Amino acid sequence: MHKEISEDMVNNFSQAVHEKPENDVIAHAIRKNGLQATTQNAASSVAMNHVFSNEIDTGKVSNQEQSGRCWMFAALNTFTHKLSSAFQLKDFELSQNYVNFWDKFEKANYFYENILETAAEPLEGRLVSWLLETPQQDGGQWDMLVSLIEKYGVVPKQVMPETFHSRKSGQLNQLLNAKLRKDAIKLRQLHEDGKNEALLQEKSEMLSDVYRLLVYTLGEPPKVFDFEYKDDEGRFHREQDLTPQTFYMKYVGVDLHDYVSIINAPTENKPFGKTYTVRHLGNVVGGTPVKYLNVDMDTLKNLAVQQLQENESVWFGCDVGQDSERKEGIMDTAIFDYEKALGFAARMSKAERLDYHDGMLTHAMVLTGVNLVDDKPNRWKVENSWGEKVGDKGYFVMSEDWMNEYTYQVVIHKKYLSEELKKAWEQEPVALKPWDPMGSLALMV
Repeated sequence: MHKEISEDMVNNFSQAVHEKPENDVIAHAIRKNGLQATTQNAASSVAMNHVFSNEIDTGKVSNQEQSGRCWMFAALNTFTHKLSSAFQLKDFELSQNYVNFWDKFEKANYFYENILETAAEPLEGRLVSWLLETPQQDGGQWDMLVSLIEKYGVVPKQVMPETFHSRKSGQLNQLLNAKLRKDAIKLRQLHEDGKNEALLQEKSEMLSDVYRLLVYTLGEPPKVFDFEYKDDEGRFHREQDLTPQTFYMKYVGVDLHDYVSIINAPTENKPFGKTYTVRHLGNVVGGTPVKYLNVDMDTLKNLAVQQLQENESVWFGCDVGQDSERKEGIMDTAIFDYEKALGFAARMSKAERLDYHDGMLTHAMVLTGVNLVDDKPNRWKVENSWGEKVGDKGYFVMSEDWMNEYTYQVVIHKKYLSEELKKAWEQEPVALKPWDPMGSLALMV
């Protein structure tokens, strides 16, 4: 049986394209306007109303700009919601750049430790190849944020503002990853030569270089600072000689271990009611390990609704690039009607997308509202971190169907878990391979 494409096949395919005159009209429209503009469903835009029965007053959205720091923006936004309400601060932001500095520094150390741990593994093996593919990047997960905050605290944005390379991280990531890969060569060679006594000193010098690079590009994190601000009533406040840790405890005061990561990964290899972790996924050596509790989608949504109804926003991870219209801020499975225009269906089930590499967690945002009809959600309010020029001043609306299909994770306070879920959370997690789709990091720009 011949497998190559023949001239007759091409002629038959071409004839099929042109046998219906309306196909030419569709082709002209797509070539001029693109797939999304041509197939956008006006009914979806009408249905995805930016009005919600339950919503939290959260203020202006932040902007991660040309960086993949969505996960830390989303987490810091949830902290800011609490802080702004308690201290009457309007449009206040915590420093994303401060957390970013320590994340990159810790990721460098985490990479070096992984290289040393796998020094006897073959260079061409899948594990070492996976480690070298992306030594570090902007993306992350909730538990990685927990590790950073516990170790380094947080600071106001005015204390450590954005820089050129925090806003546009591409050049920094390229250079830092090149250095880390070159360092991996030396560390593996020292191990091969049996010079284990030199490894610690070499790694320390490598980390010193990384620290200097980060200071040059991101600025140096403050150890002590003064916090000055005016509240919503115009009253001036000053507090002196704060450390990042004392600032976090006084002004945020959230015990991050009260929160758990709930996921929905409906694949055969991840039964519901079990906990999971991912090998070699993290940033802080000795920090909080990544841990998930896998549940059905109804349970995940009910937990999110409960937290929103108590006026607390919800960090969540999703696959934002799927069925999402950025300008209007609509996330809806009905927003684009590709099937009618193209004549074939590309949609898979959620489990199939995970198994066949068509879906994964790519972006983290914050749920700040929900529209309930007969106590059931039909759309959700989403605080993004792409600035105010998209959506409704930066806020997106997500349909119930989109939530079911493309949301993979929410972070929920333990008090909302049933006794059964609390018991399930205490299980020893199953360790997934590093390349499992649940090991993906939120880094969408």
